[in-house]
Order: sequence, then structure tokens, then C-alpha cells
Amino acid sequence: MPSEVFVRGMLYLSLTVVGVPGNATVILVFLLLLYQKNHLLPSDVIVLHLACVNLLVVVVRCLLETLASLHLPSIFGDVGCKAVIFVYRTSRSLSIWLTFVLSAYQCLSVAPPGSRWASFRTVLAQYLGFVFIFLWLLNTCMSSAGILFSFGTKNVSSLSNHGINVQFCYVNFPSKLSIEANGAVQVGRDVVPMVLMTLASLIILVFLYKHSQQVKELRSSGSSGGGAEQRAAKAVVALVILYVVLYGVDNGLWVYTLTVRKAMTSSLISDLRIFFSSFYAALSPVVIIASNRKVNGRLRCDVKRKPVQEKDTCLSTV
Repeated sequence: MPSEVFVRGMLYLSLTVVGVPGNATVILVFLLLLYQKNHLLPSDVIVLHLACVNLLVVVVRCLLETLASLHLPSIFGDVGCKAVIFVYRTSRSLSIWLTFVLSAYQCLSVAPPGSRWASFRTVLAQYLGFVFIFLWLLNTCMSSAGILFSFGTKNVSSLSNHGINVQFCYVNFPSKLSIEANGAVQVGRDVVPMVLMTLASLIILVFLYKHSQQVKELRSSGSSGGGAEQRAAKAVVALVILYVVLYGVDNGLWVYTLTVRKAMTSSLISDLRIFFSSFYAALSPVVIIASNRKVNGRLRCDVKRKPVQEKDTCLSTV
């Protein structure tokens, strides 16, 4: 086995080891809370949906890439390549848009009660299911190129002039116009939520700064400040920063691939893009577990194995 293939497999294995149990833990905690309380807050529903999509990214891409790199049973034939690339691109873009929805909802959550922005939050929570359906339909349609132009490397002798090498698959576009159009759609699909979530995060940061100034004044008078909204806002800002850094690198490499012909024939650039975008899906549950009181509170209760009466108290606080 070539050393670069082995290193590649180990990198994807590391993302799998972190991402699968991390996202699965977040999902199980929220499903348990839903079972116990028969209700989840809108922000919790968004985080649960985000964890499900991130788990799909890690399993479909990182786990299968690990198996293929280590020469274990591989599914990367024509049908397998079409399915993997389509599901990966759809779930990847859904992860981006759900991060934006989470940041937008949290931005509206810190708005003063009774304001127009607070009423928008109520409307968003009421129609959250329709938002999810719209995002699934939108991103499914925008990922259709993965079905149309993906082929297994074993069944294609060479890469076309307008194709992209993604190690175990080729994405052969029929013309220069088609690859440029597809590239523009993918960049736009990522940049739009990136700009919007950055704007929402800036608003949150401004609010947190003003709130910290108010807390200082309240402390001088003996009052206390803070709350769940501020802690959640900080967690969302951390997720957005993580996203902007990793997906910024991903999109930069994608633009480089589109503009430099030599980059299309090498799988190295594609590997780097997939690694950085999958890194967000693997690392985001770590941020959620560390910052979400409901998740880490529930985990602390289970790890400590407190008596029944203490568990009941713990469950009532998460």
C-alpha cells in the first residue's frame, strides 16, 4: 500500500473516530430528552437536525474513504460513486445552511422581547418544519451533478478534459461551461449562508458586548445577569467561526481547482477539500457537547451515575 494512501486513510479514520460517536451522542441525548419531555425547543431541533446531517457526512464520506484507502470492501463503482458524491454534497450543503439557520435563530433569540425581531423568531419556530423541507429540496436539486457526471475509476480509463479526480471516482463534465456553471453554483450555495451567518454572528457579538457592559453595572448594584440565551449565543458564534475557517479553506481550494487545469487531474486538492469540509462535521459535535447545557448536563449525570433522586433533579435542569 503506498504511504500516501495509508496516511490518507488514517486522516479519514481520525475524523470517523471523532465524528461518528460525537454526532451520535448529540442525537441520542436530544432523542432521550424528546422521549422524556415530548417536546424540544426550536434551537434544540435545529441542533438535532444538524447533528444528523453531520453524522451522514462523516459516515458517507469519511468512513467509506477510510475503507477504500485501506483496501477493505469498497463500494466505489459507478453506482456507488454517484450515490456517495450525491449524498455527500447534499448533506454537506445542508450542514452549512442549518448552521446559518441556527445562527439566525439565535440572533433573533437575543432580540428584546416584544420587538419586531422577536416576533420573527416566533414565526421561524412555527414554520421550522417547512424550512427544513425547503432546504432539503433546494440542496438535493443543486447536488444533481453528482448523479449525472460521477463514475468509478475502475470503469473509466482516463479523465476527460473537463473532469475532476476525486481519488476513487471521476466527475467528468461534458464541457467547460458545465463545470464552470456547476462550480459557480456550489460556491454561491456556500458563500450566501456564509455571509448571512457571519452577519448574524456579528450582531450576536455586539449584543454580547453590550450585555457584558450592563452586567458590570448590575454587579456594582448587587444584581446578577447572564442567562441561557447568552451561553447559547456564544456556542453558536463558536460554530460559525469554525465553519467560516474550514469551509473558507474548502471553497478557496474549489476555486483553485476550477481555475488551474492541473489541479483537476490530481486527487490531492479534492482530498484536502473533503478533509476540511468533513472536519467541520466531525468537530462541531465536540463544540456542541462542550457548550450545550442540555447535552453536557445529561452526559455528566450519566457518567457520575447519581442516585435516582439526584438524577431526577439533574434531568429537571437540562
